[in-house]
Amino acid sequence: MDRSELVALLSPEGLRLLDSLPPYEPSADVVRMVSDLRKAGHSPALVSAVLSQSRMRAKATGKFGDFANRMLFTEAGLEQATRLRVAALHAGRFAAAGLNQVADLGCGIGGDAMAMAALDLAVTAVDADEVTATVASYNLAPFANARVEHADAENFTLDGYDAAWLDPARRTPGHGNTSRLTRPEDYSPSLGYAYGLAAKLPVGVKLGPGHDRDLIPEDAEAQWVSVDGQLVEMGLWFGVLSREGVRRAALILTASGVAELTAEADSEDAAVGPLGDYVYEPDGSVIRARLIGDLTRSLDARMLSEGIAYLTSDTVVDTPFATAFRVLETLPADEKKLRSALHERRIGTLEIKKRGVDIDPAALRTRLRPKGPESATLIITRAAGHRVALLAERV
Repeated sequence: MDRSELVALLSPEGLRLLDSLPPYEPSADVVRMVSDLRKAGHSPALVSAVLSQSRMRAKATGKFGDFANRMLFTEAGLEQATRLRVAALHAGRFAAAGLNQVADLGCGIGGDAMAMAALDLAVTAVDADEVTATVASYNLAPFANARVEHADAENFTLDGYDAAWLDPARRTPGHGNTSRLTRPEDYSPSLGYAYGLAAKLPVGVKLGPGHDRDLIPEDAEAQWVSVDGQLVEMGLWFGVLSREGVRRAALILTASGVAELTAEADSEDAAVGPLGDYVYEPDGSVIRARLIGDLTRSLDARMLSEGIAYLTSDTVVDTPFATAFRVLETLPADEKKLRSALHERRIGTLEIKKRGVDIDPAALRTRLRPKGPESATLIITRAAGHRVALLAERV
């Protein structure tokens, strides 16, 4: 969305037109919709803007729920926005620490600032991009305790603020087709600025879940967050925003609730043992937090192979921190024999999981040509250092 489209969208006519559109459907005849709106006298810029917003509102429902229908977005802003459920947990840290005046530096479309304002924190959302700052202003308009500044985050004066939240842009500037930045010094605000600020104020920083662990400061609490099985972020917390005795945390959010595994440091791996009746695949947050050893011991399990994130046990324990599979049988690891074994068992729906082996599951599935009415999971990995193919079913 460029500036001209935004101006058209924010006019009374534009907002009325956007709200009057039916819910977006991927199968809708967009060409016909454009034609109908143009015949009704709407400008090309406005038609483009409202149809784009309608599509993004539908896409944003997964992150913002019903709130998405009253928000505005940019493509890049939506992609990088924090899920509202996670943003609420961010905001809760500031509230629990008694920090009332918060600067959201690099606010994007304002998702985290919305959550802070909803908890009655006084939040100033700052973004260097004019279009993005304007979109954030619209999204934060319902909150009297929130305001937006169009300014460079690193040059914003923080006098009078209790704390800061930073969600550095990790993609090149723009509102649409941006590319991922690989060097932390190129983030905006930069990681160096964020760490320097943390020496002066309580600070929270949102980073990608795959961020280089060697770059995590020793005095920060690092928390990896997983939502419905998808690893979404790593949060770094400094000062009173970090928890005493916690330096590594794996937080899991599902429809059934919240669960967290915490530790003072990376946990030592558990011992390797023989294949049992069950195999566990730890959640990505547990793997990234390097708490596999603690999880293994809590399940009375053992590692299937050294350095590989599969656990095994003789009995199954229900846990939110891992997915359990019942091992049905061990199949030949040779691809030709494996294909024959699957055909004999009439397995047509095949989920392939792998760790510690160099295969492409999609390409392997094509070569195996599964066919039949049965379904199963194929786990290809290493057990005690040897390659194995395990036929399993989800517990």
